Amino acid sequence: MKKLLTSLLLVLVSQHALAAVVEVYEGVISVLLPCKYSGFIPEDDPTVLWTRSDLNPKYVHVRREEADDLRGQNQRYSGRTSMRSDALDSLDFSLTLRNPTKTDSSNYTCSISDGTEDQRLRDIQLQVKDQQVEVKVVAGSESVILPCQIKPDLPEDTRVEWTRADQELVHVYSNRSDDLTKQDRLYRDRTKMNKDLLRTGDLSLTLKYPTERDSGGYICTIYRDKDILRQKVVLQVKEPFPSWATALLVFLLLLLVVSAVLLFNFWHHIMSFIPVAVEMVEGAESVQLPFKTTKNLPEDVKVLWERYDPRMKAHVYHNGSDLPEEQSEVYRGRTRMKGDPLRTGDLSLTVEQPTERDGGEYKCLVWRRGDFIRKKTVRLRVKGRVQVQDQTADEQL
Repeated sequence: MKKLLTSLLLVLVSQHALAAVVEVYEGVISVLLPCKYSGFIPEDDPTVLWTRSDLNPKYVHVRREEADDLRGQNQRYSGRTSMRSDALDSLDFSLTLRNPTKTDSSNYTCSISDGTEDQRLRDIQLQVKDQQVEVKVVAGSESVILPCQIKPDLPEDTRVEWTRADQELVHVYSNRSDDLTKQDRLYRDRTKMNKDLLRTGDLSLTLKYPTERDSGGYICTIYRDKDILRQKVVLQVKEPFPSWATALLVFLLLLLVVSAVLLFNFWHHIMSFIPVAVEMVEGAESVQLPFKTTKNLPEDVKVLWERYDPRMKAHVYHNGSDLPEEQSEVYRGRTRMKGDPLRTGDLSLTVEQPTERDGGEYKCLVWRRGDFIRKKTVRLRVKGRVQVQDQTADEQL
């Protein structure tokens, strides 16, 4: 009965399992094929199976309750697969495949078995792609290196072919020496590979005097024992930027900067002549005379709020603090600016307990070294309470 229930649960898990696509480039150390289980483990001889149906034998990896059982493993995976030692306890049946190559691209199945029946848990489609590296160089350079790296200490019969994506033969290394008998004429006397490359595993190609026509895809193919490994390099050879174009670009950039500065100063100059009107009713706690300008003003500037007709200093700010001793008596103790105004650029002035006599034209002047660099005009109108009552009565009539 328990076996029947276990089988039914495994079927449900199998029906709801989601197929996954795993993509990886050749040359990586390993790739993980995920398979996590949330059902019940069979009581009798529980076994996790990783298989590949297009191979014979089809077994990629087998994990039993106590240890791996690799007696029937396909030899192409020998020494390249592993699972967690506590897989049947943690229910994490994921498979690690080391040094994946294009020949490993296929559909893999993760199953669990009770010794008599295998239940499929998940299908994984592994796609191992050519490794691709992008290299950029300027035409006229002495040389460029197209990289191709592999594990060192290659067998002596290893063969390396560098080809263009359109099958042009660029360079061949075979029998421990260069074989350039079939090399394309375009690359004659322009290519070389490193010495002792079998020991180092550095199969990179040096291409001399690259030009724009050398741009494109290059394939480094390594024939090692029964394995065929490929790495792709995309070369972009760009023409050098003409000196006259560089000079023109610098000129245009300077022109743009100067124009922006002039436009900015002109805008501030125009805005300084357009007054801002502020109206309020006598009796309010305070009124704000607004002025916001650019942030991070120089630390040595002096901010002066002046009232005209009669002319008097409403507020003075210099060297990071207010200067009440320079204020007119009528404003002393009644004005304030926001904290750190030079950094924020908010030079607005708050006047407390405003009355009708505070009405008039105010100017904010920002001085630096004898000249003002910013200016703003604000017209304040403070209505008396009687004036407001009369206006309300007129509106009702």
